[in-house]
Amino acid sequence: MSTPPLNLRLARLEALVYRAPVDTPVQTSFGLMRDRPAVFVRVTDADGTEGWGEIWCNFPTVGAEHRARLIDSVFAPLLVGKSIASPESAFLALTAQTEVLALQAAEPGPIAQCVAGIDIALWDLHARRLKQPLWRLLGGRSAAIPVYASGLNPTAPEKLAAQKLAEGYRAFKLKVGFGTERDCANLKALRAAVGNLPLMVDANQAWDLDMATEMSAALEEFEPAWLEEPLRADRPWQEWRQLGKRASIPLAAGENVAGFAAFDQALESHALSVVQPDIAKWGGFTGCLAVARKIRARGLRYCPHYLGAGIGLLASAHLLAAVGGDGILEIDANPNPLRALTCGPLARIDAGRATLSDAPGLGLQPDMNALRPYALSH
Repeated sequence: MSTPPLNLRLARLEALVYRAPVDTPVQTSFGLMRDRPAVFVRVTDADGTEGWGEIWCNFPTVGAEHRARLIDSVFAPLLVGKSIASPESAFLALTAQTEVLALQAAEPGPIAQCVAGIDIALWDLHARRLKQPLWRLLGGRSAAIPVYASGLNPTAPEKLAAQKLAEGYRAFKLKVGFGTERDCANLKALRAAVGNLPLMVDANQAWDLDMATEMSAALEEFEPAWLEEPLRADRPWQEWRQLGKRASIPLAAGENVAGFAAFDQALESHALSVVQPDIAKWGGFTGCLAVARKIRARGLRYCPHYLGAGIGLLASAHLLAAVGGDGILEIDANPNPLRALTCGPLARIDAGRATLSDAPGLGLQPDMNALRPYALSH
């Protein structure tokens, strides 16, 4: 990345925790989300300029509070009052300074997620100071991006898909991993509801190699655009290659890959057609922009993973707009007031596309009064 130096001293680093109740839990093959959590990161420089980020915190149930405490106890002392030359330098320094702690605590995930959220916030602050939208600052040429409605639960998904179709969505993703009969029945109902529009499936690491082979054959007739995480993320890439040779559906993964070396291994495996880093789970803009450019250079499809509140979703959108290509943005179809209150222009979908603004940074100033009913102390 080639951007002007940041050159600031951070006055404050805060983690703000929110939880929103939902009537219908979000269902995956491995568990339920009975409410919608969010951890927003706010950085403030000496002039009072703010930047906002978000930390992945969907699981476990106490994950949001835990990550906020990591920000307060581990990361604020490393950043507040220190000189920061650039978001990249801060990302690399924080990663290096917490590597041993991550090993000792056996918590590389939560620590990497905190670094990612801070990185998003620093890039937002940096772009605000430069009075540039992030998508343009990072090299994008167009603010318009294609989107799809994600997280369609296995109970009557065609109803939610029909609602999203009416809202302007033109691509959809179903949760699978609930048995062959149920998964196929849901896909049949979805095809009846959305016709020949793009339809993807996400197994959330539900199967072993043999079952994934069997299920991919069963799902082929519905012509999914991709099959996401059919295998566990810790299975060797050799298994993914075997599945790719057996299945006709393109394979997708990446939300549970973390680190430059790990993404290099994923790309070198030649097992994936669609690669899906999660900006709030690892890397922030600094890590994911570099990875996304490698994905595109290899002729693969970069489609950012995201299933949280609105700030991380906006960051994902800016990154996709910056990278370009034929990727498509994941937008959770399930109700979530924490997303609705903080996703800015992504609330408006027109013929399967959303358009980011020209406002500086992420283009969002969160409405703290509107968020207050969901705020928690940690």
